[in-house]
Amino acid sequence: MFKKDPIQIVTFRSYGTANHLYAKGRSIQDEDIDLNQTGLFNLLRNSWKRFITDKVTNAKLTLTLPDNRTISTGTDSQGYFLIDETIENLLPLTDEEGWMQFSISFTENKSGRKIQQDNKFKGEILIPKNTAKYGVISDIDDTILHTGLTSRLKWAVIKNTFFKSAEKRIPLKGAADFYQKLHDGKSGNDCNPIFYVSHSPWNLYNYLEVFLEVNNFHKGPILLRDFVNPFAKKYKAEKPQKQTEIINILKTYPKLPFILIGDSGQHDPDIYQEITESYPGRILAIYLRDVNRRKKMERVKNLYKNYTRVPVLLVDDTEAAINHAKDQGFI
Repeated sequence: MFKKDPIQIVTFRSYGTANHLYAKGRSIQDEDIDLNQTGLFNLLRNSWKRFITDKVTNAKLTLTLPDNRTISTGTDSQGYFLIDETIENLLPLTDEEGWMQFSISFTENKSGRKIQQDNKFKGEILIPKNTAKYGVISDIDDTILHTGLTSRLKWAVIKNTFFKSAEKRIPLKGAADFYQKLHDGKSGNDCNPIFYVSHSPWNLYNYLEVFLEVNNFHKGPILLRDFVNPFAKKYKAEKPQKQTEIINILKTYPKLPFILIGDSGQHDPDIYQEITESYPGRILAIYLRDVNRRKKMERVKNLYKNYTRVPVLLVDDTEAAINHAKDQGFI
């Protein structure tokens, strides 16, 4: 049965520069997941499929740029591919917002299985415009999307992940408008890039992509992590991986300062402070949303007590963040 299942390549929206390509994705079996389906059974079935995905390992792939240049790569033992290398003259291949489209395909099909989409899968990376005054790096979970990660028994995580479709998830009020204002910047057309970095696993990539799109969040790279048990008491892999992604962004754009946005519920306050200390002059401000857990918020307040390296705002609502950004001249 498995040999007859069709295979596909899922690309993850990523980023690069005029001379550097950072593209990531995964080769998997087509699980026929319809994110528009409703009803308890369909939601459970689709949620389960996202976490039991069968990967296609050690497959040779070919990425093709809009000017027909090609790059060879391959999948690892988990089905992932990563291209992180110098590629000249990418800027002319971008659109007015800085997005460059590419296609990727299986170089060969030794398994003889059907390949979806005529073996041509689309992907895109963001190359920020030179008009950008700063970038924005934002968490997703409990920063713009209520997940319930801070609930004691994680029941809210279970309910939100398995019993709600992406289109039914409610974003935190005003967040999409705030991010659009940050993208537009002070002039209204700065085209500041926005990066979404989350400790959600790659299995939820398409789910989160739909959530961001239907709720009008400005388009940006989405950077997740490999799957670990989301119901464990401690996220041992979360902190270093999230830091690694943020540091990669900072190193990719050494002349661009950044605004960091997160919440008080998990490791964001500690990660953001460490990054600010390690990269002086690179962080313009930190915004941390209150997740309504008094002890956690008190810890964060103590962490940033008398902290003067950069402006830090602990906010209960988006309006306060917007007003602060106006005062700082960000928007």
